Amino acid sequence: MERAVSGSANSRALFPRGPSFTLDDFSSKDFIVRDFVDSLAETAIPANRRSGPSSTAFDPKPLIRTFENALSQLGALSEELQEKESELLSQVRRAEIQHDQTLDVLGRKLDQSMAQFEALDLSLNSSNGTTGTSRGGDGGGNIAVQIGEKLEELDRKRRKAQDANFLIQCWMEVTDSGQLASLEEIQRQGGAENKVRCAVIARQLMRISQRLDPVSWGEQTNGYRGNGITNGVAGNNRRHNTREVLEKFSELLEQDLLKQFNNSYRRQNFDDMMECAKVLYDFNGGASVIAAFVNQHQFFIDRDQLITDEVTTDGETWDQLADPDSDPPGVEPSLQSLIDEVKIVMQEESFIIKRAFPYYETVLVKFIQRVFQQSIQQRLEMVLDKATTVSSLAFLRSLHASRAYIGALVEDLKTHGLTEHPEPCSAQISQSLDQQLEELFVPYLVGNSYIDREKKSLEEMYNSLLFKFSLYHSRRKKAPTGFMAAIAQQGTQLIATAKDAYMERLESSDLTPTQKAMMLRVAGIRDDSGNKNDIEVSEQDGVLSVANAKRMIIWLAESVRRTLEMGSASETPKDVNILLSLLLTSMGQVYVETALDAALDQASSQENIKTEPDLSYLPNIKPAVTITNLMSRFITTVLIRLAESNTTVRRHMEAQTKMAIEATEKKTNAVMKSTMDVAINWATRALSQQKKTDFRPKDDDLEGLVDSLQTPTCQTICTFLSSKVATLAAQAVDGHNLEVFSSELALAVHRLLFEHFKKFPVNATGGLMVTKDIAKYVSTVKEWPLTKEVEQIVEVLTEVGYLFIIGPEALRERSRNLTSGGPPGLGKKLGKADFKAFVQRREDASSAEIQSVLTGL
Repeated sequence: MERAVSGSANSRALFPRGPSFTLDDFSSKDFIVRDFVDSLAETAIPANRRSGPSSTAFDPKPLIRTFENALSQLGALSEELQEKESELLSQVRRAEIQHDQTLDVLGRKLDQSMAQFEALDLSLNSSNGTTGTSRGGDGGGNIAVQIGEKLEELDRKRRKAQDANFLIQCWMEVTDSGQLASLEEIQRQGGAENKVRCAVIARQLMRISQRLDPVSWGEQTNGYRGNGITNGVAGNNRRHNTREVLEKFSELLEQDLLKQFNNSYRRQNFDDMMECAKVLYDFNGGASVIAAFVNQHQFFIDRDQLITDEVTTDGETWDQLADPDSDPPGVEPSLQSLIDEVKIVMQEESFIIKRAFPYYETVLVKFIQRVFQQSIQQRLEMVLDKATTVSSLAFLRSLHASRAYIGALVEDLKTHGLTEHPEPCSAQISQSLDQQLEELFVPYLVGNSYIDREKKSLEEMYNSLLFKFSLYHSRRKKAPTGFMAAIAQQGTQLIATAKDAYMERLESSDLTPTQKAMMLRVAGIRDDSGNKNDIEVSEQDGVLSVANAKRMIIWLAESVRRTLEMGSASETPKDVNILLSLLLTSMGQVYVETALDAALDQASSQENIKTEPDLSYLPNIKPAVTITNLMSRFITTVLIRLAESNTTVRRHMEAQTKMAIEATEKKTNAVMKSTMDVAINWATRALSQQKKTDFRPKDDDLEGLVDSLQTPTCQTICTFLSSKVATLAAQAVDGHNLEVFSSELALAVHRLLFEHFKKFPVNATGGLMVTKDIAKYVSTVKEWPLTKEVEQIVEVLTEVGYLFIIGPEALRERSRNLTSGGPPGLGKKLGKADFKAFVQRREDASSAEIQSVLTGL
């Protein structure tokens, strides 16, 4: 097919040819079949026919010729592609054949290599088998390894022989010339390996000298050694003292190494420090380098200069430490500063120790021991000595704060890890830290010394707080002796003991000024009070104070906390048992029971009094109950729980507490019972003064009776019961206890009145007065917190009043609801006997109508 010609040739041809194209036109990504066909159609139509009016008919011949031309070109291109594809397929077949040949060659070479390896292995195994060292079924050993082991053994023997030769050479030098030139030459070469070799050879020469030159070591010889070998040549004919030469060389070598170690430490050359430490460890176990590192540390040098400084805490802080009502200020500032510095130094130096010593744990243990036993212990002793001169409480608080702060330091160091940072400390370092902490405080915790200090401090504070209370009750007039007075005798002795102990301690020569001022302040007395007989006390000093009881418990709680944190877990039950005994004695017996004994004495002394009794002692019962509840709750929730690990001690504490609480409850009940007896006895005496004419007035007295509400006796008794007994009893007890007391008192008053109104004749006018009196009695009693049953019993009194004012028919109607039997005056309804007794006191009881009612019963 002919290719496209120029445009001028086409314009002159009769039948113009279509466009030409190549393979590149179809390989483009933008090739679209439809566009290709459209372009062929456009080229087939002449340019003069593409525009203008379409008057001529459609001529398909140009399109046919154009498409025929395109088909012929496409056929030629298809043949060309077929030829290229055939050529590429032949190339692929040739490449595959060549690849197969290459694989075949490589396979044969691999087989040859494996065959050669197997042949080598068989030859080695067969060689090993001929030596007679076959190991049985394991297929034999590796001859190459055996050869290597033999070479190493030969090398060790060679070096051993060289070392022996050099050792003999050095020994000949030291014995003949008294010098160690060869060894000194190695030392001058420097390097850790050479110095280690010098140290090892020096130690070997020392042993040889001790064996072959005993004269240098101060031993006498007879020409023979103990093993039968003669030493005449080796020992007695020497001109030089080998021991002195070797010791001098060793000393110089050690000093040289220590000097190098110190210089490296100043330059922070840890690698060189490590080399020196290794040499010295091989030389003398590292004792000299450890001592040099620890003793010459800048921390100890600086602290040695400051150790003579006094404790500089201001006086206000020491006063706060000695004040039991103030919160402890914490650890002493100079000790705190030291511990904070120790924490930083330990963390920093542990990093250096880890990099400078191969045996770093041993060095760190020595460093810890030096820090605790020198720096911390000396400062701690100074702080505690100063605290001892302030007060016993200041000492205990300082000891506890110091123990807590140093304990926190130990835990921080364990967590930091020191040489194992960031991991926790190793078991050896942790054990060393715990041991140093324990040894610091052993002198203060040995035996019972610590709990004895706590007990003594609490006794001083309790005796100070209760001094005026004890002094007031020691001066109080005692009631006549009796059964309850005998029971209270023990409490009286305890008061005297506590008071005397306070005065003796206050006058003691070893009492510090600060502690004396604290004791005086807590006791509320002045230093110039003089003799105890000159100290003035008021009635308020003898009254129980819940606030003081709370102070005592707060002091005890602080002591328990210190004891728990300072002592061991095994000793805690015994320690809290001691504190429990102190609490029950001071708060239970000396304080609460003394106040109850005083109230009981005052109540017992008024049981047969002729004047109106004074019940002002009753309000003291409520603080006694409150304080006992506080004490019991603290014992149950704190002290006994801390003793749970020891069953025997816990049971003893529970029994001791139960006895103390029961003793307080018995005395409280005795006071309330005695108070009830006082009230009933006085009401009985008042009722006995009721006039016979009060319920049988004459006609002349009618005008005055109408104006009066109750009889004078009724007014006096009701006023006493409501304003004195009921009001003060409500201040003493509450809740169920008040209800029981009020109910029993109401029943007792009810019985008195029931019998009282059976004794007086009553006329018609007097019946009104009886009704008014009974209404007043009932309203007074019903104001108290009573049980429902007691209220119903008291309400029967109202029925009694009606019996004196109603007519015969009404009496007959009421007689139908009477009960029979039962104790008189204690039923919910009126009994027949009581009904008859009351009606017979009416003035008209002898009338036929009244007698008819009584006969009908």
